[in-house]
Amino acid sequence: MEIRHLKLVKAIVEEGSISKAIFKLHLTQSALSHQLKEAEYQLGTKIFLRVNKKLVLTKAGEKLYEAANEILDKLSNTQYSIKQMVFGEIGEIRISTECYSGYHWLPSVMKQFQLLYPNVDLKIVMEATHYPLQKLLANELDIAITSDPVKDENIKYIELFQDELVMLVSENHPWSDKKYVQAEDFINEHLIIHSLPLETVSVHQFFLAPAKVKPKKITPLPLTEASVEMVKADMGVMSMAKWAAQPYLKTSTLKAIKIGKTGLKRKHYIAVLSDKKQPDYFTHFIDFLKTELHVVWNIE
Repeated sequence: MEIRHLKLVKAIVEEGSISKAIFKLHLTQSALSHQLKEAEYQLGTKIFLRVNKKLVLTKAGEKLYEAANEILDKLSNTQYSIKQMVFGEIGEIRISTECYSGYHWLPSVMKQFQLLYPNVDLKIVMEATHYPLQKLLANELDIAITSDPVKDENIKYIELFQDELVMLVSENHPWSDKKYVQAEDFINEHLIIHSLPLETVSVHQFFLAPAKVKPKKITPLPLTEASVEMVKADMGVMSMAKWAAQPYLKTSTLKAIKIGKTGLKRKHYIAVLSDKKQPDYFTHFIDFLKTELHVVWNIE
């Protein structure tokens, strides 16, 4: 008795007819009939009887069908385990960041990781953006990327990278000749941000709010390209990570101005639950993330 015979019996029973079993097993009718005769020859008895034009299992057939389920399930589980050994672990990592600029680099890094771990499902949880730490504590995330760590014994922080924010302005803007801008320079400006709440916008959180300065006008605009076009038209100013601004500076009349005399730098962290045991692929992803950002994206 061979595996193909067990698959044949299982298919005939579960599909309910010879014709459907033929389609499922990709056999011709003569090949199926031949295999069924082989199986019956091996057993020395009939497996099916025809009753009112239907195939019904004999007592021996019922025993064989029961064994086929057990053996084929065991075989399937074994194949699954071997694939897991060969192609890597199987699982899921749910990720989100505190701001949309993270999605400039995150998808490409995820794609590279999945070439090495095709069975690990990486999911960006967009609805957790701006509130990744809260979602992490609620166990709705596995990784939260933040530049504003909050002290909590339940959260462990791993330094990811440091970058610098700059202000993007048109070449005709009064700031274009400045070496750097001060908080007071924003008082009469139109600041374009990606989205609300304002408290999650880094230039406000780390530069304007401490100086108690609020721009004359603030416009949330979730499309980066649209924001850049408005800045080009001298209709406002926007902040952007220096590394993310480089492509726009090469092909347009935009200028990048330092924020504050020493520049506005921020550290980004990977936040994970401190007491949650994670599989090996989870640690590998964190290491991969840190390496790829430095090598491929040239982020400090």
